[in-house]
Amino acid sequence: MRLGINLGYWGAGMDADNLAVAREAERLGYAVCWAAEAYGSDAATVLAWVAARTERIDVGSAIFQIPARAPAMTAMTAATLDTLSGGRFRLGLGVSGPQISEGWYGVRFDRPLARTREYVEIVRKVMSRERLTHAGEHWTLPLPGGPGKPVKLTVHPVRERVPLYIAAIGPKNLAQTGEIADGALLVFFAPEHAEETTLGPLRAGRARIGKDLDGFDIVPTVPLAVGDDLDALADHFRPYTALYVGGMGSREQNFYNRLARRMGYEKEAAEIQERYLARDRDGAAAAVPRRLIDATTLIGPPDRIADRMRAYAEAGVTTLSLAPAGFDLEQRLAGLRAGAEALERAGLG
Repeated sequence: MRLGINLGYWGAGMDADNLAVAREAERLGYAVCWAAEAYGSDAATVLAWVAARTERIDVGSAIFQIPARAPAMTAMTAATLDTLSGGRFRLGLGVSGPQISEGWYGVRFDRPLARTREYVEIVRKVMSRERLTHAGEHWTLPLPGGPGKPVKLTVHPVRERVPLYIAAIGPKNLAQTGEIADGALLVFFAPEHAEETTLGPLRAGRARIGKDLDGFDIVPTVPLAVGDDLDALADHFRPYTALYVGGMGSREQNFYNRLARRMGYEKEAAEIQERYLARDRDGAAAAVPRRLIDATTLIGPPDRIADRMRAYAEAGVTTLSLAPAGFDLEQRLAGLRAGAEALERAGLG
């Protein structure tokens, strides 16, 4: 199992800190540095900046939002980043959610699975440097009846196949991800529930194409906080968990709430959502069960974190992306170092 670092969203005065975090992760031997986007900084610019100031660590989008870019543009960006970084780019894709897709990009959040499949088909075709033609439900290339003609990518990526990941949560999305991608980007991954919530659907998707999970990169992002006061560390992540389980999406469409329910937290997930949507954020955070935080984060001293890392590796995780807690640079760097130390103590380094 390798380690990654997830920088999250750029900005909020943390630009120089994030670069320092990426460089320290590279020094410590982390495999990949991911950057995210929502409706603030874009991930492509961030990754180009990080790649220009590092030498060995991979850079990955977690994620490029599918409604934000035409698929050919995403392929162009991926090819460019792979070339500029010397073959260190990993392409992570995701449909985002209905609020962002429709509210920010003006793209209907309809048939996300079919849209993702088609999008990946086009990206793969462009990256293979074929002349681009496509006839589907969501895209037709070239447009019929006009001057457009099939053209091919002029940039030569360093690698023939840039690794492609999909952010997946629900069973159908996970199964499709196993079928069409090289890896899965995951959140709120709990090793104790891995088979029923994640690995089973991924394995089913791989079986459709005659493959198993060997060589498929399973990449959860896991918040990390180091210390001896477990209650205080858990409390640190209550607002984060409440935001996703209770407030990320509508009452009818919240993928994270559904995931918590599949993990056995039916009653708790309902209460968290009810309180959060009623704008009782403190109440929503207080309703998050400690065992859910324990299952989906890495908290405690290095030995305890090492034990949990073994559980992640035994559950099939191949790249464990850490998100060290804190806005203070020294805290985040200390978390990075503790993560590397815990991996060694676990015998996984």
